[in-house]
Amino acid sequence: MRPTTKNARHQRIVELVSTHEVHSQSELALLLAGSGVRVTQATLSRDLVELEAVKVPAASGALVYAVPAEGGDRRPVAPTDSSAGRARLARLCAELLVSADATANLVVLRTPPGAAQFLGSAFDKAEFPDVLGTIAGDDTVLVIGREPTGGDALARRFLDMAEHPTYDPTNPITNPATNPATNHSLHNEERA
Repeated sequence: MRPTTKNARHQRIVELVSTHEVHSQSELALLLAGSGVRVTQATLSRDLVELEAVKVPAASGALVYAVPAEGGDRRPVAPTDSSAGRARLARLCAELLVSADATANLVVLRTPPGAAQFLGSAFDKAEFPDVLGTIAGDDTVLVIGREPTGGDALARRFLDMAEHPTYDPTNPITNPATNPATNHSLHNEERA
């Protein structure tokens, strides 16, 4: 459930143009309507200007809307699939994850000071269906799982990502849980 505020609408626009090839404002308005957000063409046009959205060539060659990336890189980023987001997350886990502790459906991830919000944002963009959301502070990310007792499995997955930056949970070859050749049991004590 989302509020109908301008910020919520902007966030939904960013999500849509980051995950869909949006060719026109009318196409974007239809996608917004499909997620319960009604907007006029004039409002949508202002939103796109405020978000600094531009049209860039997609992999297909067609021009699509894109918004600038977060962080220092302000170049517009064309839509990517969730596997690209997961690959990026795996690289960031390898670089930034210090430890992972779990209880019930919660996972507490520790990072170096100042890195938690960056890692939390990468988790949000990776779109794991079993992750409800994240909350990030300075050096801690709280990951909230959908399953009441799924915290341990999530923590193991994130530690596997840190140990295996090419990890893809959907690929049985790179997933240590399904490939005995790469299954190295990870425990929080071993990572410290």
